[in-house]
Amino acid sequence: MNKKKIINDPVYGFISIESELIFDLIEHPYFQRLRHIKQLGLTDFVYPGALHTRFHHALGAMHLMGVVLENLRNKGTEISDEEYEAAQIAILLHDIGHGPFSHTLEETLIEGVKHESISYLFMKELNVRFNNQLDLAIRIFRNGYERKFFHQLVSSQLDIDRLDYLKRDSFFTGVTEGTIGVDRIVAMLAVENDSIVVEEKGLYSIESFLNARRLMYWQVYLHKTSVSAERLLVNLIKRAQYMAHSGEKLNASDSLKFFLKSKCTLDDFKEKWSILEAYGKLDDMDIWGAVKLWQNHRDPILQRLCNMLLHRNLFQIIFTTEPINKTQIEKVRTGVAKEFNLLRNDASYLFSLGSVTNEAYLSEKQAIHVLTKNGDVVDIAQASDLPSIKAMSKIVKKNYLCWPKNVYL
Repeated sequence: MNKKKIINDPVYGFISIESELIFDLIEHPYFQRLRHIKQLGLTDFVYPGALHTRFHHALGAMHLMGVVLENLRNKGTEISDEEYEAAQIAILLHDIGHGPFSHTLEETLIEGVKHESISYLFMKELNVRFNNQLDLAIRIFRNGYERKFFHQLVSSQLDIDRLDYLKRDSFFTGVTEGTIGVDRIVAMLAVENDSIVVEEKGLYSIESFLNARRLMYWQVYLHKTSVSAERLLVNLIKRAQYMAHSGEKLNASDSLKFFLKSKCTLDDFKEKWSILEAYGKLDDMDIWGAVKLWQNHRDPILQRLCNMLLHRNLFQIIFTTEPINKTQIEKVRTGVAKEFNLLRNDASYLFSLGSVTNEAYLSEKQAIHVLTKNGDVVDIAQASDLPSIKAMSKIVKKNYLCWPKNVYL
């Protein structure tokens, strides 16, 4: 069978798959599952075009990694065919551990377990099934390979992941402010002292990239309606978990039933292959199927939350830079309890509060370095004529409170 394929991607055009191993990984059920997990969770409630998936993103990131590595080769960086394939595999599988609705339910279905950790476990399992051919890819993914610039391309403040998702998310949402010059940025990347750097003439492209990321967070990822929809879904799943733990029978897929009833730790995933296998069958469709079944459940809270989500009757929400005071919270709790005739504890399922942060550039995490014309390597935030980058280094935090629209305070 010919495993050298061409895929037509709406963002980059034709993507070539030259490696038989990569083709087989893409064909594996663990990876095919990403077709059924939307990249942006419930953002299509705001931007109807945001229906692209983790599958799209992973393929795009794999392609972009190849473009970057070819560019680095052309600049004299030695990259073996084995390293080339391993780096593509590392970025292809970097998000394979995402659960339903991507980040939305990450801390709800499995509390305290990050998707990166599950991605690593999936990669280890695939490595066993593919006769240890993923050894180098896993070392790159885990930052255990001596040539550190490969890991930077997978995970850093200027990595392939961010370059693809910004370009892809702006394309599918139609938010043009998020458009970035990927071709220009890729052309300006180089390796210096085993580290990814940006040539000085690419400074303004990086400034545009960071600014686009900041704008995409406020206009897309942290859009108030997106946050409202996500908090509604989180409360819905929390109510279902509470009922499952109480012994209530809930119709759902076997995988979803398991994670509603069980509180799994990372150690559980490591010790019991069956848990990872169950997670590998869980996607957005499990949640939507359950929500449609539960819309007529006898529990009034679960029924109400399901109907609100299905009919896009979302929470109203306020964003503020000031702390949400206790008086305001109690007014919402009292109003919800009164409107829906609920106990005060049960009222918590019908409102939500928390905070969101926008971090465009954090130099203390892993700085973006610029290679000057003099051969010096400096932090991009220190470039004297780019005050906007210094401004973007500041973390912006906003607090939110949301509750049903028919509850008047």
